[in-house]
Amino acid sequence: MVTSQPRAAVVYHPLKTDVAALRAAVQQHEARAGWAPSLWLETTESDAGQGVTAEALEAGARVVLASGGDGTIRAVAEALRGSGTPLTVIPQGTGNLLARNLGVPLGDFDEAVSAAFVGENKPIDLGVVTITRPDESEDEHVFLVLAGMGLDARAITATRSSLKKKLGWLAYVDAGMRTMIKDAPLQIHYSVDGAPVKSLTVFTVMIGNCGLLPGGVLLIPDAELDDGKLDVVALRPLGPFSWLRIWHKIGFENGVLRKSKTGRKVIDLVNDTRSVTYTRAKRYALSVSHPEPIQLDGDDFGLALTASGAVDPGSLVVRVLASWAPAI
Repeated sequence: MVTSQPRAAVVYHPLKTDVAALRAAVQQHEARAGWAPSLWLETTESDAGQGVTAEALEAGARVVLASGGDGTIRAVAEALRGSGTPLTVIPQGTGNLLARNLGVPLGDFDEAVSAAFVGENKPIDLGVVTITRPDESEDEHVFLVLAGMGLDARAITATRSSLKKKLGWLAYVDAGMRTMIKDAPLQIHYSVDGAPVKSLTVFTVMIGNCGLLPGGVLLIPDAELDDGKLDVVALRPLGPFSWLRIWHKIGFENGVLRKSKTGRKVIDLVNDTRSVTYTRAKRYALSVSHPEPIQLDGDDFGLALTASGAVDPGSLVVRVLASWAPAI
């Protein structure tokens, strides 16, 4: 009985991918594993990855390698949702958010590609969001790491493309500082898991599926990609030193103290839950009185009046190597 060779598909952003280097790595590993030549599919301005990934599934691809920035990875994941076909992340972007949380090595084509052919499958959750626009239209998307409204989304909208090319993720710091100085806090109404609606004043509110950001910033220390829950994070303005409190919480407590047993005891003794609040939920709903920018995995997704959704547990399979771990 003759068995056909398995085949991978490579979905790549042509402007962010070193295609020659990636092709060489893929050809080497597919040959070593005894797989047929991979299917190569290029994203376009009109198709961020959903359409060509659907083509890959129809062609019977056993695994899809997604090469590009967070937008490409998110689009491919959206198309793979619920299919059972694994995703291999080839990080080529500015933030590389999912890659950092999975422990995918940045800048190492060989190891990242090898996971597609010899790695293990890991089911992870997806965040799902339905966005209501100012014209009352709705659209649904998934996110892998974070969805947010407030300072983070405003900063992403304000990020200068020229700085992003030169500085990478540090360009968001520039935009964040400019936004923080000139913009007022945001009044939101929110509900989690069907609880009564509450009102809150925030700098920003984010729905997290995992918590590690560029620069080793651990925004959500208890978030896990496969726990069946989302983490709602609110950064709150509490007086003139609010940002110092927030940075102490996220940068020092989460990034330094939490790494040791003694440090965690210190956090328990001096824990400040006022400036940064965390809530875990399976379902969430946010609304604002005036249209606000919304971001998904670091990409500007336009203006929204409401954002509601839920976790979709284990709906995406990623292919990883057992040795990988988040760099925290």
